[in-house]
Amino acid sequence: MSQHFKDAQSNAITQSGISRVIPCKELDIGDPIKWLSLGLRDFLRTPVISLFYGIMFAVIPWLIVFLVRMTGWHLVILPAIVCFMLIGPFLAAGLYDVSWELEKGHKPTLRHSLRAMKRNAVNEWGFGILLMVLMIFWLRVASLIHALYPPYLDDSLDSLLPFLALGTLVGAAFVSFMLFISAFTQPILMERKVDLATAVLTSVNAVWLNKVPMFIWGGLIFSAVAIGFVTGFIGFVFLMPLIGYATWHGYIDTITTKRERNYV
Repeated sequence: MSQHFKDAQSNAITQSGISRVIPCKELDIGDPIKWLSLGLRDFLRTPVISLFYGIMFAVIPWLIVFLVRMTGWHLVILPAIVCFMLIGPFLAAGLYDVSWELEKGHKPTLRHSLRAMKRNAVNEWGFGILLMVLMIFWLRVASLIHALYPPYLDDSLDSLLPFLALGTLVGAAFVSFMLFISAFTQPILMERKVDLATAVLTSVNAVWLNKVPMFIWGGLIFSAVAIGFVTGFIGFVFLMPLIGYATWHGYIDTITTKRERNYV
C-alpha cells in the first residue's frame, strides 16, 4: 500500500472510534463519466428489468402530483414524500443487485433483484427513516425561509434576490450533506452485513477524500433529476436505472475489500 493511500486513510473519521470505516480508493476526476458508461452498458443488457424499475421511479412522483391536483390538498405532498423516501432505497437496492449479478457473470432476474431488498432489511429501513427525517427537516427549513419573506415586498428581482440567495445557499448545503451520507451507503448495506453507522461513515469518508470527482458525480445526479422533472417524470424511466447502475459501479470503484472480487 502506497504512502499516499495510508495518509489518505488517516483522518478524523477513520480514527474517531465511533464505528468501523471501510477504506476507500483515490478516484480520478473522470471516473463519474466512466460509471455512467458502465451503467448504460448494464441498462442495455437488461432493458426489461431496467424499464420496470424506471417506471416505478416515474410513477411515484406522478402519483404525488396527481393526488395534489385531484384533491387540491397540498398537505398530501408531505406523507407522499415520506413514503417515497422509505421506498426509494429498496428500489435502488434492486438496481444494484442487477449490476452485481452482471459482474458475477450471472443472468439477472426481476425476482432475484426484488429479493435483494430484504438482504439487510433492518439497516435498509433505518437508512430510509434517516432520509425521511432529513427530508422533513429540509421542508421545515424551506417553509421557514418562505415565512421570512415580507408580504409587503413586490415580486421584482431586486426584492427576491436576498431570499433566492439564502434559499440557494441553504439548499446547496443540504444537498452536499445528503451526498456525503448517501453516496455509497445503500450499496454497502446491500453487499455487506454491516451496521448503518459503518455504512454512513464509510460514505462520508469516501466523499471527503474524493471531493472533486464526487461533487462532479453529485452534479450529474442533480442534472438527471432536473431532466426528470422537466420532462414530467418521463425521463426517470431511463435516467433512474442509469444512475442506479452507475452508483453501483462507483461503489465498486471506490470502496475497497480485503480480498479481490473474483468477478467474471
